[in-house]
Amino acid sequence: MQAQKVMLLFGARRVGKTFLLKQIVEDFLGKSLVLNGKDVDSVAILEPVSIANYRHVFQDVKLLAIDEAQHIPDIGKKLKLIVDEVPDIRVIASGSSSFDLKNQAGEPLVGRSTQFMLLPFSQQEISTIESPIETKRNLEIKLLYGSYPEVVAFESFKQKKEYLSDIVESYLLKDILAVDGIKNSAKIRDLLRLVAYQMGDEVSYDELGKQLGLSKNTVERYLDLLQKVFVLYRLGGFSKNLRKEVSKSSKWYFADNGVRNAVIRNFEPLSLRTDTDRGALWENYIITERLKRNHNERLGLNFYFWRTYDKQEIDLIEIGSGTMNAFEMKAGKKTPSAPKAFAKAYPEAQFTAVNINNYSVYI
Repeated sequence: MQAQKVMLLFGARRVGKTFLLKQIVEDFLGKSLVLNGKDVDSVAILEPVSIANYRHVFQDVKLLAIDEAQHIPDIGKKLKLIVDEVPDIRVIASGSSSFDLKNQAGEPLVGRSTQFMLLPFSQQEISTIESPIETKRNLEIKLLYGSYPEVVAFESFKQKKEYLSDIVESYLLKDILAVDGIKNSAKIRDLLRLVAYQMGDEVSYDELGKQLGLSKNTVERYLDLLQKVFVLYRLGGFSKNLRKEVSKSSKWYFADNGVRNAVIRNFEPLSLRTDTDRGALWENYIITERLKRNHNERLGLNFYFWRTYDKQEIDLIEIGSGTMNAFEMKAGKKTPSAPKAFAKAYPEAQFTAVNINNYSVYI
C-alpha cells in the first residue's frame, strides 16, 4: 500500500471485507489503528475535522483501517485531510453500500484513492482448496447455492439454504431499504422475484412497472440501487449502430446464483428444473465468473450482450483494448457457431460456445 493514499474496498455484505481488512492489518509491519464506522468512539475520533486533531490522533500511525466507513459523515473529506496532512500514513476503508461510500468518498479522493470490489468467491479462488475432480463434482452445488464464503464452507445443504435466506432477508436488502424515500420493502422483493424469473432475458421497465404498480422511472431507480448494493448487475446491448442490432435493451443478472435461488425460494436440483431455468442458471454462473475474473485481475473489460431484431443473439460480448470476445452459454454439450450476422459484422471477434465440457477453461 502506498503512503498518502486511500484503498477503498467495496462489496456486498458477508463477502469477507472485514476479514480481509483485518488480515491486511495483521500482516502490516508498522503501527496500525482500526476504526469502525458503527462505533460512536471511532466516529468521535474523527471529529473535529482539523489538521491539528488528525496529526495528534494519528501520530506515528502508518496504517489506518476503517470498517463500515459509509456510516461516518463526510468520510471522503475526512480521509482527504488525513492523507494530505498526516505524514507517511496509509488508509484502507471498507463499505458494503457503494452508493453511500462512493458518493461520500469519490469526489474528494480523486487522485488519492484506489478502488477494489470484493465479490463472492470465484472458481479460481475455490480451485485452490479443491481438486479438479471435486470442482466437477461440486458444479451443481455452485449453480444452486452460489459462492458466498460461508456457503462454500458449509457442508450441510440445510445450512446453505438457511444462510442464503438470511442474507436476502437481513443483509442484502438492508442497505437499499435504508435509503431515503424507499418505504415499501415488499415492492423491492417483488421486483427481485420478477427479475429472477427473467434472468438472462431482456427486461422491459414498462412491463415490470405495470406488474408492480410502479412507474417506469421508479423501477429503473430500484434496479440501479440493487446494482449499487451488489445484488444485481446489468448488461446493455452492444452495437456499432448497425440497423438490425438491438442497443437500448437491458439484461439483468444476479451477482450470486445462491442469492437468486433464495429470492425465489427454490433450491431444487437441476434434474427437477425446466430446461429454461437450467439454462438461465448456467448463463448467470458463467457470466458472473467472467465478471469476477475481470474485477480480480483488473482487466478493464466492458460487458454486453448482442442481439438483432430478427432474434440472432449472443449471451456475452467482452470488449477490451483492441480485443473482442463473444461467448454463447450452453448448459449441455452443444457447440453452435457464431450467428451469421455477427460473424459478418465482426470478423475480428473470437467466438466461443461455453458448455459443460470446456467451461473450466473460461472461468
